[in-house]
Amino acid sequence: MSIEKLASNMQQKEAGEDVVVVVGAGIAGLAAALGLHRKGVMCSVLESSPELRASGFAIATWRNALQALDALGVGDKIRKLHLQLQELRVFSSSTGEIVQETDLKMQGKRGPNEMRCVRRDWLLRALEEELPKGTIRYSSKIVAIEEDGNAKILHLADGAILRAKVLIGCDGVNSVVAKWLGLAKPSSSGRLATRGLAHYPDGHVFEPRFQMFVGHGFRAGVIPCNETDVYWFFTWSPSEHDSNGVDQNAAKMKQFVLAKLRSSKIPPEMLEVVERSEMNDVLAAPLRFRPPLSLLLASISKGNVCVAGDALHPMTPDLGQGGCAALEDGVVLARCLGDALLGESPAGGAADSERIEAGLREYARIRRWRSVELVGTAYVVGFVQQSNNAVISFLRDNWLAGVLTRRLLKMADYDCGAL
Repeated sequence: MSIEKLASNMQQKEAGEDVVVVVGAGIAGLAAALGLHRKGVMCSVLESSPELRASGFAIATWRNALQALDALGVGDKIRKLHLQLQELRVFSSSTGEIVQETDLKMQGKRGPNEMRCVRRDWLLRALEEELPKGTIRYSSKIVAIEEDGNAKILHLADGAILRAKVLIGCDGVNSVVAKWLGLAKPSSSGRLATRGLAHYPDGHVFEPRFQMFVGHGFRAGVIPCNETDVYWFFTWSPSEHDSNGVDQNAAKMKQFVLAKLRSSKIPPEMLEVVERSEMNDVLAAPLRFRPPLSLLLASISKGNVCVAGDALHPMTPDLGQGGCAALEDGVVLARCLGDALLGESPAGGAADSERIEAGLREYARIRRWRSVELVGTAYVVGFVQQSNNAVISFLRDNWLAGVLTRRLLKMADYDCGAL
């Protein structure tokens, strides 16, 4: 036997069989891990990066996400660090006029709405801090998955081998676990997005208000996170003229966005936010989504394997629900799987595996229709808001703006339940 093979076998023996292995330490992965920890179920989280990744800077966090964070026990920690937004103002990028004003605290079926723009790095850190030390294993990338009875054998890039009694894929839009399950490859929306975070050490002048600009071929927004940080986003459909290497250079990308905004009726304070902001390592990300019809037929779970977060429902950001849905996934998955693992059952592996499979099927049943609705609605909202078509622009500015805003609030008026 070779030294490499012997070392690999020793790693497998030392690892033993994990009750649960979560792949990916993003929002969904950490939420699922923390939910299982709260339920009393130990798990390991495999993260391919050497540290927590906070790409995207911030996420819109609506009422449904904050309720999920409450279920995980970190809701108040997040609220203390971020402003509650009071109002949504939607502007026409072509005219500069307000086409819709909405109270973001308005009453829904399940109570008043609540929205905050949450720094992604602070959210991930808040979730990580609640997990037992050593739960997350960094620089651990899965390259292959094999079956061994009811267990899954995970081969890592560093040569390590792990056995998993349950495998949860929270490994993003290019998920290895989703591919193993046979889920359809995410489709391109034909749009790109860039984002930034502006820091004002002495405080900014923005009211706790979500300002969004739609039409003229793009969709943009400015949202204060707290007293010193302001988040912005910009989505557009690229043309041949846009491909001049702007996505390879932060300065070029910033000037590209500023040029697009200056060609429209955009207030100078938004231009300043972009000018003084940090740019992400990923300067221009393609917006992809999993077609809703494929989600209706997809195997969200199979045996003791399932997916959550972007591995399940990649969507365009037009509802601000991608991260929110990932938090919902984490709570529902922890509840369903935790109940299955901790429930009483006759002795024997077969009975345990059946309970796990039933728990994951229940999770898939709950999340399937919610995912379909979110992905489909986000795509339609983005198409209408960004369109430069004269007819769509007229309908949007004079009628559809209110309809679209109500859809935003309706999607947030959802309760994933307790652990």
